[in-house]
Amino acid sequence: MEIFFTILIMTLVVSLSGVAARIIPFQIPLPLVQIAAGAMLAWPTFGLHVDFDPELFLVLFIPPLLFADGWKTPTSEFIHHGREILGLALVLVLITVVGIGYLIYWMVPGIPLIPAFALAAVLSPTDAVALSGIVGEGRIPKKIMSILQGEALMNDASGLVSLKFAVAVAMGTMVFTVGGASVEFVKVAIGGLLAGVAVCWLFGKSLRLFSRLTGDDPATQTVLLLLLPFASYLIAEHLGVSGILAAVAAGMTITRSGIMRQAPLAMRLRANSVWQMLEFVFNGMVFLMLGLQLPGILETSVAQANADPNVQLWMLFTDIVLIYAALMIVRFGWLLIMQRLSRRFLKKRPMEFGNYSTRELLIASFAGVRGAITLAGVLSIPLLLTNGEEFPARYELIFLATGVILFSLFVGVILLPILLRGVEGIDKSVHRHEMQNARAAMAGVAIESLHKMEERLAVDTEENIDTELLKEVSARVVGNMRRRIDGKEDMERALFAENLERRFRLTALRAERGEVYHLRATQQISNETMMKLLHDLDLLEALLVEKEE
Repeated sequence: MEIFFTILIMTLVVSLSGVAARIIPFQIPLPLVQIAAGAMLAWPTFGLHVDFDPELFLVLFIPPLLFADGWKTPTSEFIHHGREILGLALVLVLITVVGIGYLIYWMVPGIPLIPAFALAAVLSPTDAVALSGIVGEGRIPKKIMSILQGEALMNDASGLVSLKFAVAVAMGTMVFTVGGASVEFVKVAIGGLLAGVAVCWLFGKSLRLFSRLTGDDPATQTVLLLLLPFASYLIAEHLGVSGILAAVAAGMTITRSGIMRQAPLAMRLRANSVWQMLEFVFNGMVFLMLGLQLPGILETSVAQANADPNVQLWMLFTDIVLIYAALMIVRFGWLLIMQRLSRRFLKKRPMEFGNYSTRELLIASFAGVRGAITLAGVLSIPLLLTNGEEFPARYELIFLATGVILFSLFVGVILLPILLRGVEGIDKSVHRHEMQNARAAMAGVAIESLHKMEERLAVDTEENIDTELLKEVSARVVGNMRRRIDGKEDMERALFAENLERRFRLTALRAERGEVYHLRATQQISNETMMKLLHDLDLLEALLVEKEE
């Protein structure tokens, strides 16, 4: 029962943290609110303590988070910015692991070289979700944010794969050589990607099979979708390849393969809602876990620092600042190098960095905040080696990683709004114009299909439809479609007409919902009829409200 109550309390706190972040008078990023809430829960007054298995923590949190990131990543933008993303997510990660790893080994007494590489590996992934929590949606220009989102997805995978290599060497299950590590990295990476695609393909086949056997059963289909990232991860790990990359590949494949497009409507609606909820809860749980561990981390660090003559607590806090500064210098330096290389060698097809100003390079550098994946990675480091001894300097690794996460969030809160002052974010008018053009093009195709349907129904003797009724209905629907096309010339009037119509429809819909409840209260309809009618009304309202936003 204690575990059950702990999970309930943590879920409640995560849900309330979103409310707290909005009502606090000054802006505090949601991750910091969740960390503070976890620290308060772990305080002796409340005494909430959570023991966890690092391996279980990795399996529970990493696959769904990476799967959700892969699902949201636009493939076209990912491919378009492929060179920039690979330069940051692979080359920069390698530079960070080696360079920052040696810096940590040289700077922090008591951390051997391989654990230093492990710490550098978990510090290499950036967090686009935490970044949005700091600056808000749409504040960073799209040309920067698209690259940052793609980088965050891929460097999560490359950083965690590097961590697994470092942990395997420290555990003695792998002997490190540059050539051997390179071949092994390529093998597990390609194998993981193929495993994720294969599992996703099998999921699509099984989904269609279940649909034929049981009809549209959105509950079963949604549960199968929830299991997909875990299945991808576990199957890939069982095969000896990267489960992390398998989860990413499955997430990127799920929408691009047509699986979701061909899935039943009810399943698509539920799946999107469920994944939004799960992503919020899982991200929140990771930061809440950090807060819960924070008092223990500080206490252990103080005790170890007092016991170890080579380590002093103030030095560990200084190391956090120095490591973060080194991460930013390496990141800014690599962005500057990529910019110069692009301008010199890629004049015909320059990279996006080639057009960045110094301010935009600084924004892209300090936007590389650390978050959930870094935390999940460092907490997944084993407690013991294979011989039963403690993992070398594990408490220092967790302390330094925690400090860098918190410090990067604080620096981001202060510096990014200053750097973004006067910088135009995502232009919403361009988005609205793009939406209007798309709707006009869709309406043109729709009108053509309506005319064909009208002609077919007019000559169909089985339908036996009155000609005047057919023309009346067709004219009404076609007229609605034509207004979208005409709106390209007079967009303001067209948008006003659509908003006016939407307001009328919402007013009527809400009145219908009230009448449904009245009919049920007076026992004129059954509960089953009420639920079906309310479900249909909810779908219509969701569509109208989404258009309004």
